[in-house]
Amino acid sequence: MNYKACVFVVFLVFGFFKMNAQNDVDLASDSKGTYLKGNVVTLLVAMPHIGLETGLSKKWTFQIDAIASFWNSVDGAPLQFLIVTPEFRYYFKERFKGFYVGGHIAGTTFKLSKFFRGNNGYEQGFGYTAGATIGIQKRLSDRFNIDIFLGGGTHQAFYKGYNKASGERVDGVVRYNKSGEWLPYRGGVMLAYKLN
Repeated sequence: MNYKACVFVVFLVFGFFKMNAQNDVDLASDSKGTYLKGNVVTLLVAMPHIGLETGLSKKWTFQIDAIASFWNSVDGAPLQFLIVTPEFRYYFKERFKGFYVGGHIAGTTFKLSKFFRGNNGYEQGFGYTAGATIGIQKRLSDRFNIDIFLGGGTHQAFYKGYNKASGERVDGVVRYNKSGEWLPYRGGVMLAYKLN
């Protein structure tokens, strides 16, 4: 996908929500609130995914989160990555309660091997994602919430290909290979603890 079109769509979505949020600035009723979050689903596969979400207005929040894998896959192939995602979220009822939609642009770095038979290489590089998240957040107690979400969009990658055994570059490209995909890349169940 053309990155200019992707950036245009993201700014269009943010602009729409910004216009709808003009009357949504009353914070006098209570504090904005900030939650520390951890994804219990990714923790089960030893990939920590932590985040911080803070209230901006009655229906708007900002979340920044990171997910990482520091390991190789079960067959010894590289499966290492880091994704850092800043995201603006719009709650239809009230911040931290009920259904929401979010828009984000994230940075990625990776060292991965594609999962198909006979692959003796890996790719190492960086990229960015631009997309959206949908989810629902429910209150469990005064201090705890649960956040169930799914997100996706486009991932644009810039990488170099290497041989697993020798570590030599094998792709024959001078600078970087490039690829772009549309796919789901976020999701899970986050347990959130209210800090203030």
